[in-house]
Amino acid sequence: MEVKLKFPPTPEYADQLAELMVPAAQKVSGIVLDYSPDSLTAVDGIIDKFHRDNVPAERIASTLFCFGCYVGEVFVRNAGARWRPTEETSMKDFCDLPLVLELGPDRFCNPIGKVFKRHENGEEDFLPYFYHVFTKGEAVPFAPPTPPQRPSLWRRLFGGA
Repeated sequence: MEVKLKFPPTPEYADQLAELMVPAAQKVSGIVLDYSPDSLTAVDGIIDKFHRDNVPAERIASTLFCFGCYVGEVFVRNAGARWRPTEETSMKDFCDLPLVLELGPDRFCNPIGKVFKRHENGEEDFLPYFYHVFTKGEAVPFAPPTPPQRPSLWRRLFGGA
């Protein structure tokens, strides 16, 4: 899969790759991304729409990569993580992406890969949960938020039970 990026996929440029998604999300979806952990729900919604619309990953690989950088920047700005070249980490043997995050001594995560998995697998790879597990250090039972159910046509027209 070919990924064409505006900046090199290196730790020095990860924040700039992430920043490309802020105006894009605003323009396309009307969503304001502020690098808060809560903003990951909005990013997850955007990726979910790609997933539900069956948009091929190959067609949006650069966008997914940059959204992965955005997710990573949420870790950097809120959880003290730092970008590292994968080849310099213990993840080099099983991660084929050029960047990962270091969260502590020999503790790494792969937000770019997670965004690609979210696109491929759907809700089971919910991005806010990913953040929670890596920042709180615990896995908790999780169910993605359920979209509100629209009342039946009968209820909308006539009210009642």
